[in-house]
Amino acid sequence: MSDLAGGLVARVRAVRYKVARVSPLPLLVRGGIFLVVLAGFLLAYPVQMLAPRSLLALAVAAVLPAVAPRRLWPTFAALVTVGGWLLATLGYDRPPALWRLLAVATLLYLAHTLCALAALLPYDGLIDPDLVLRWLARAGGVVLASAVLGIVLAWLGGLGGTDGTQAATVVGLLVAVGLSALLGWLLRRR
Repeated sequence: MSDLAGGLVARVRAVRYKVARVSPLPLLVRGGIFLVVLAGFLLAYPVQMLAPRSLLALAVAAVLPAVAPRRLWPTFAALVTVGGWLLATLGYDRPPALWRLLAVATLLYLAHTLCALAALLPYDGLIDPDLVLRWLARAGGVVLASAVLGIVLAWLGGLGGTDGTQAATVVGLLVAVGLSALLGWLLRRR
C-alpha cells in the first residue's frame, strides 16, 4: 500500500514540477487557438442551434485543438466548423453572405496556423515574442491577400449576369491551379 501511495505522490510532484515550468507565451498561443476556434464555431453555426448544451459541446471541441495541436483535433475542429456552415446555409436557409464567408475562412486559417505554431513551441521554453509576432504578421498577410482575391473574384462573378458565375469559376480554378504549380515548383527548388 505504501508503494502505491509513494508512486502517486511521485506522479503528483512530477505534474506540479511540469506545471511550474510552463512559459506564458505557449499558453497564450494555445488560448488564442481556443478563442479563434470558438469564434469560428459561433460564426458558422446558425443562431437557432446555439443552446446551452450545444455551446458546451462547441467549447469542448474548441479546447481539444488547443490542448493537442499535434493530433487530429485541429482537423476535427475545422470539419465541425465547415459542418456548421453547411448546416446553416443548407439546413436553415441562411444566405451565404460574403463577409461571413471571409470571416469563417479567416478564422479557419488562423486556427490552422496557430495550431502549427503551438505544435512547434515547447511548453517550458523561453520564446522571443517577436517570433510569434512575425508568425502572426505573416498569417495576416495571407489572410489579407486571400480576402482581396476572394472579393475581386466575387465581384467578377457578378459582372456577367448568369455567365459571370461561370467565368468566376473558371478564373478561380485557374488561380488554384497556378498557385498549386507555384507551390510545387517552390518545393522542388529546395
